[in-house]
Amino acid sequence: MRVTLQISLKNPQKVKQQLLLWSQQYHEVVWFDSNKHQTNYGDFDAVLAVDAFTLLQTDHTNAFQKLAEYQKTTSDWIFGYLSYDLKNDVEHLISQNVDGLHFPELYFFQPKKVFFLKENTLEIHYLKAVDDELDADISEILNTKIDVEIFTYDDSNKEHRPKIKLRIHKDEYYEKVNKLLAHIHRGDIYEANFCQEFYAENAAIDPLSTYTHLNAISKPPFATYMRLEDKYILSASPERYIKKKGTKVISQPIKGTAKRSKNVTEDQQLIENLQNDEKERAENVMIVDLVRNDLSKTAIKGSVQVAELCKIYTFDQVHQMISTVTSEVKEDQNPIEILQTTFPMGSMTGAPKISAMNIIENLEETKRGIYSGAIGYFTPENDFDFNVVIRSILYNSTEKYVSYSVGGAITAKSIPEKEYEECLIKAKAMREALES
Repeated sequence: MRVTLQISLKNPQKVKQQLLLWSQQYHEVVWFDSNKHQTNYGDFDAVLAVDAFTLLQTDHTNAFQKLAEYQKTTSDWIFGYLSYDLKNDVEHLISQNVDGLHFPELYFFQPKKVFFLKENTLEIHYLKAVDDELDADISEILNTKIDVEIFTYDDSNKEHRPKIKLRIHKDEYYEKVNKLLAHIHRGDIYEANFCQEFYAENAAIDPLSTYTHLNAISKPPFATYMRLEDKYILSASPERYIKKKGTKVISQPIKGTAKRSKNVTEDQQLIENLQNDEKERAENVMIVDLVRNDLSKTAIKGSVQVAELCKIYTFDQVHQMISTVTSEVKEDQNPIEILQTTFPMGSMTGAPKISAMNIIENLEETKRGIYSGAIGYFTPENDFDFNVVIRSILYNSTEKYVSYSVGGAITAKSIPEKEYEECLIKAKAMREALES
């Protein structure tokens, strides 16, 4: 049971910063920030969950079954992530590539304290076990002094930046893409999302400053700061994986990327070029078909709909082509089954999904782990909302290992040089945040 309280705020933007700074005293922290993106499916401007009361962490073995039991037992707010390698629980697959991060493959926790910020209202949910701390916490939050440097992006100080290495160098990347193209021309697959890692060893970063700088650069709708003891996820994700609210399920795959221009006329031309790009539209439509098929496994017959097809959304760093696919499910539908039958998300695998996952596992050099997995939460009413972990910096502070990965969809019309250039565009924000 939880005690709830609502507070009206005069300066919600300041309180957002105070909440994030105040949360740093805890070893389990999840922070979501929509960056004021007005979406049809957003419920909150920001969410903070801290301090585990119970938790679940496991490898991929029977992971979805364990999550189903945990979610049903708690019947409460739970926050956490699904790593990409849970594919090995869904299908007969393996992950044997290099893993420098060593995160658990699944992690969820039931927070003692949860905060929801919507416009000028802060809604607070405390477990009864800690409700005697509520008044003191509110006072402490509202009196937290803002450290301006943490929230100010500055790329002038590059003296102590991590030395970023490439797991796959350019010529090798071209070779691997050509191998994927051979698979496509042979008919083994018709699309694959191929990813590469950028990493630094013996690296020490300040996770909070790095996150706020990454967020300032990108301002995405699904920004996430997550701390689990010594492990950090700093994400500027623009992509929703899947959301359930009541009996409605929404998935919003991204396929199709174009760079931005500071020149307004050129920027508009880039949008039009992306909208009319046959290759990018083909990528998107292929994944929409895959998502429709995945949602149909739990949907009421005939309820799967494409609400938006290949719509262009503009972010600070890039233009993206996004589609929205929806379905209706029965009121008693098990929420974990919806995740299990759609995971991993098609935008990060390819199609057909199993063949694509097998092929990219053999060609990629790094175990994806959290990258191209999902972070989100469940509500006590069996609803949920999860993003896609892309445009993200991952950090193991004990092992001093920093990592970010990027990928792109390879189709029959892909040109290796252009795919590599797209990867660098996607990697730009993470590189800049680490250099600051």
